[in-house]
Amino acid sequence: YAMLLSLIFLIVLVAAVVGFVFRHEIKTNFESNLNLALRDYNVTADRHSEAVDTIQRTLHCCGVQNYSDWERTEYFTQRGIPRSCCKNQDDCSEEDLKDPSKAKLKVFVDGCFFLVTSTMESKMSVVAGISFGIACFQV
Repeated sequence: YAMLLSLIFLIVLVAAVVGFVFRHEIKTNFESNLNLALRDYNVTADRHSEAVDTIQRTLHCCGVQNYSDWERTEYFTQRGIPRSCCKNQDDCSEEDLKDPSKAKLKVFVDGCFFLVTSTMESKMSVVAGISFGIACFQV
């Protein structure tokens, strides 16, 4: 039993240290993966496309840095900015989404990268506190 608790304690400790040491690499990796997801975005039931839509709807953001990131994608040339960026689904036509100047008024203009990373960083103290609490309980 003591060996099992020691193993769990070490795993929590290593995870915390790795998360702290490699946090910049995690951010860089997330940004490049989000850029790839935008580039390969399509309307089919693709996991990456669904993840992008979920992030944009939940955090009320659009694109990586801002909504204009979509202009460099193949999806934009065909259908415009995705509907998951719309502030109001009822007031967002496909013609509006194909025109960047009209879309600016109808979609979320903030990028998702900053919102996701700031949300993660704000929750890190909670995760660290819980991990510390578990570690103290184990000791």
